[in-house]
Amino acid sequence: MTLKKLWVIAYRDLGRNRRRSGLTLTSVALGLALLIFMSGMVNGVWQSALQDSIRLQTGHVQLRAASYEEQKLSLLRGDLLDNTDDLLARANQMSEVEFATPVLWAGGVLSTIHESTNLKVSGIDPTSPLHDPIRKGLVAGEFLTPDSRGEILMSRSLAKGMGIGVGNKVSLAVGNPEGQPDEGIFTIRGLFDTGFPSYDDNTVFMSLSQAQAFTRAGDRSSAIVIMLHDQDDAEEVAAALQSPGVTALTWKDLNQIFLEAMETGIVFYYIMYGIVILIVAVIIANTLLMAVFERTREMGILAALGMKRRQIMVLFLFEAAILALVGIVIGIVLGSLGVAYLANVGIDIGTAAAQSVEGIVFGTTMTGKFVPGEVISLSLWMLGIILLVSLYPAWYAARLEPVKALHTL
Repeated sequence: MTLKKLWVIAYRDLGRNRRRSGLTLTSVALGLALLIFMSGMVNGVWQSALQDSIRLQTGHVQLRAASYEEQKLSLLRGDLLDNTDDLLARANQMSEVEFATPVLWAGGVLSTIHESTNLKVSGIDPTSPLHDPIRKGLVAGEFLTPDSRGEILMSRSLAKGMGIGVGNKVSLAVGNPEGQPDEGIFTIRGLFDTGFPSYDDNTVFMSLSQAQAFTRAGDRSSAIVIMLHDQDDAEEVAAALQSPGVTALTWKDLNQIFLEAMETGIVFYYIMYGIVILIVAVIIANTLLMAVFERTREMGILAALGMKRRQIMVLFLFEAAILALVGIVIGIVLGSLGVAYLANVGIDIGTAAAQSVEGIVFGTTMTGKFVPGEVISLSLWMLGIILLVSLYPAWYAARLEPVKALHTL
């Protein structure tokens, strides 16, 4: 008997009990749809968080003084870059570099009559494209200019929590290089909202020249942040810009903790994927085993008529393959629709949830990302494991003795 005929018989056999076949097929479709949806959500959330961290905080490459420690936000002369202009010129001459900009960071305390909070003070070049997310997120007032003096930008939510707004004056204190606090009165020039609460509420911005004067850093900077046309060139650019006394860090170095957490999380999700696939595979195996018990007499007749054991085995494997393939097609459609919804609309998790994520630039909306390679991989794993667990019921049917099978009621 040809494989084509066996395939037709298998298809017709599934139609005998349409309800059971339909429910089994549905389990395959929903199982795969869930896997694709989870995969799209995980890829979207992790990749978005990583790219947002690069765009808002780390850049693709950072140049720092060899002794600089980001956690301390040091303003000591030896911890700052004193050859900023030369390093900027070298970076901008490289074809891989999109733009480079200096920044000066300091730890500070922002105070009003009733409130105070610890935060990060960032001195920036307002003309740099690196700060476009802040510029685009401006919701009140005006953006900084290179010659802004006595003015800062702060987030809308932080200002609201402290009961202040555009035009109000606040006290800002930072520790100078001598370890003594310097305090100044600043006017709020503008309010912004980038959609990343954990980032917005922990940073205030002022012009680089203002920050250098306020912190007594002279013309030095904490780092030079470099954005590339292609992030895969980061290692090459970092190696080219490395020099005595200057450390070049790539986005992988700067986001190492996040990347390690991402790898751990992905392993956990892979375990979940395996559990879902196994559950679906067991349902398929149970369906085929029930079919074998119901059709024992029929198997005996087929064997008595000359059907070989391997043909009976192939017959049941074809039934499993039909259920798996149809279910996989439907699952891909349903799962892709779910990922499309995530990618275009997303899921709002609220400000409180976004603020609770520490050390990661996390937005208030979870988005998805469709990864064709993972969809194909999950589909193949689903098909492969279903066929694997279907070997037992197929083998069991093939091993039935014709005489005993014919006497089965």
